[in-house]
Amino acid sequence: MTDAPARRQATIEDVAQAAGVSRAAVSKVLRNAYGVSDGMRERVTAAMTQLNYRPRIAARAMRGRTYTLGIELPDLSNHFFARIARGATAALDGTSYQLIIAPAEAGSREGMRALDALVDRQVDGVIAVSPRVDEARLERISASVPVVMFGRHDTSDRYDVVAGDDAAGGRAVMTHLLGLGHRRIAHLTLHESGAHEPFPHGVRLREYEAAMAAAGEDTVVWRTDEGETASYEVVRRMLADGSPMTAVFAAHDELAFGAMRAAAEARVPLAVIGYDDVPMASHPALGLTTVHQPGEAMGARAVEMLLERIAGRTEAAREIFDVELKVRTSAGAPAA
Repeated sequence: MTDAPARRQATIEDVAQAAGVSRAAVSKVLRNAYGVSDGMRERVTAAMTQLNYRPRIAARAMRGRTYTLGIELPDLSNHFFARIARGATAALDGTSYQLIIAPAEAGSREGMRALDALVDRQVDGVIAVSPRVDEARLERISASVPVVMFGRHDTSDRYDVVAGDDAAGGRAVMTHLLGLGHRRIAHLTLHESGAHEPFPHGVRLREYEAAMAAAGEDTVVWRTDEGETASYEVVRRMLADGSPMTAVFAAHDELAFGAMRAAAEARVPLAVIGYDDVPMASHPALGLTTVHQPGEAMGARAVEMLLERIAGRTEAAREIFDVELKVRTSAGAPAA
């Protein structure tokens, strides 16, 4: 016995044929256009009911807004991105808008695919969370839908920017470690964090290099894939090979947790500082010293910027949020 074929969803062409009108006439009814007669509206509505036709998102967009905003997230396992999404969702309370999340976990190509998917769904605005996509492509997207770049320090006059002060954050980390007496400091960052601008990890790398140069010390950069497990493996190997580093500045907290785990297992007194201040960082068992970014407030501001654009603002806006070093127990003075 073979399975029955799946029932095909009715299309706008099916509605037009059943109602005895043109496709353009159905479109006029869908978007409540001026000049549609009562008779045509009744025929089209009856055909839609008969065929159980539901207008697709693109068809609803023909009537105006879809009342959806999209957010592209590069890594769903990173708890800081969850804070951004919570802030964005909270900012939509009391509005008619909903948030659509598009994950992009495989680098630049997937980042562009996620953005394209949101645009194809006819969202009314897009929050792009530090995708590895060049400004020219983002400007092409912003020509058709408002865009807020989150995290990157872009300078485009065609879309808005929300970011933390990564330069100040990187300087605060290095000032703290050097002030504790550390000189053999490694920077743990992602493989693609080579370019200093405009990516946040690139800015943090730049501040690390500048501080080490000013202190007359050599730079040591440990590269890792995304996530706690990957960073654990990198630091574990470095420590097993006899690395003389006494401190690690991790580009974000998930990487820092991996470094802390590796150091604990190896029984090496490695000072570790992270970045972002995810909720787990303040757990007493971890006590991660880290740079606090107000993720919820930043996510809410990104949504506010999109709503301002939808309401008619045309000039580009840029907001850089202050950050703060949260000193806990994970980074003490180097062992004697």
